[in-house]
Amino acid sequence: MWVVAIFVLGYVAIVLEHPLRLNKAASALLAGGLCWTVYIAGNDAELVNEQLLHHLGDLSQILFFLLGAMTIVELIDAHDGFDLITSRIRATSRRKLLVTLAVLSFFLSAVLDNLTTAIVMMSLARKLTTDERDRMYFGGIVIIAANSGGAWSPIGDVTTTMLWIGGQITAPKLVTSLIIPSFVSVLVPLAWIASRVKGDVTGVEAILEAKTTTPLERNLVFFAGIGVLLFVPVFKTLTHLPPFMGILLGLGVLWTLTEVIHKDKNDADRGARSVSAALQRVDTQSILFFLGILLAISALASDGKLVALAGFMDRAIGNVDVITMTIGLSSAVVDNVPLVAAAQGMYPLTTFAQDHHFWIFLAYCAGTGGSILIIGSAAGIAVMGMQRISFGWYLKRISLPALLGYVAGAVAYLGLAQL
Repeated sequence: MWVVAIFVLGYVAIVLEHPLRLNKAASALLAGGLCWTVYIAGNDAELVNEQLLHHLGDLSQILFFLLGAMTIVELIDAHDGFDLITSRIRATSRRKLLVTLAVLSFFLSAVLDNLTTAIVMMSLARKLTTDERDRMYFGGIVIIAANSGGAWSPIGDVTTTMLWIGGQITAPKLVTSLIIPSFVSVLVPLAWIASRVKGDVTGVEAILEAKTTTPLERNLVFFAGIGVLLFVPVFKTLTHLPPFMGILLGLGVLWTLTEVIHKDKNDADRGARSVSAALQRVDTQSILFFLGILLAISALASDGKLVALAGFMDRAIGNVDVITMTIGLSSAVVDNVPLVAAAQGMYPLTTFAQDHHFWIFLAYCAGTGGSILIIGSAAGIAVMGMQRISFGWYLKRISLPALLGYVAGAVAYLGLAQL
């Protein structure tokens, strides 16, 4: 029970990160380290070490994948690659801009991730209008669309990546099963919010930013980077190697390309757009958070607590769809990463096989449920910081349409699954 107590205390510290002023990565690492320390104290040391190394092999795949993907995104950004998308928006109608931001966020997050997409889209929104009310509504739809867009792609959200690497889902099944429900989960709140905005945006000025990269460099790095990310599922299918091998191979290709592009430049210009500089900008705190929380979850799994929890939920709730939707709703309050990691530990592939209805529905619920509250996802936290959207404002104006979208998408998925 000590392992459970430590995990719960660590989880509370993660949820109360801001009031406690304690970085959630620190809390996660403490919880992960202490869970294994307590677990080994009452068990055979050799067996526990074997279990730890087994789990470390699984979770290191996720961490290496995230490190490679984040570095590729930073390289694209360092070469102003995302300007190829954002510079083409010319609309001034509030509703048209709302729809444009939603569509871009939905599809861009499927290739990048919901956090990066939210940052890129909100940077764009701040250039489109000076009206704070507009920006806050734009931020709300960006959060919803980015989370929904990440749910139907194996590389669009950490949770779908975890399920994909863990062997619970395959990329083709995920995409074909969830793209429509995910779109529905955006369409409902988009219609709701669009009915509350009208007219043209105000305070728009032409912003000319000096570019230090050439059009050729921007195009080359952008399309090469996106191509590398899209190639990873293909690489896994063709070679049967784990996805982190594909992302590291792709990073090597992009690294070589950028070195060749800048080989004749001085050290200052070359260094600012190098992989070394990109690695310094990668969100390593998030990677350490994932490491800590996944270590804690793996300790619970090794101690048999997750299997016991699964049995309790089956007896208490019974319906697997209700269990899955409950997990999704919980992700609005707590981080979806440990929730999905716990589900992976609770239900082995012998219980629910690869591409089982449970895993696909879990990917949808965990990915989109975080939109219901602004603190429920990395995208929400990012927009909250960039635009200073308060918890209360989001709860009053965005949470209800986000919840309706979540339920509508779930109904759409369950309906399509019956066909």
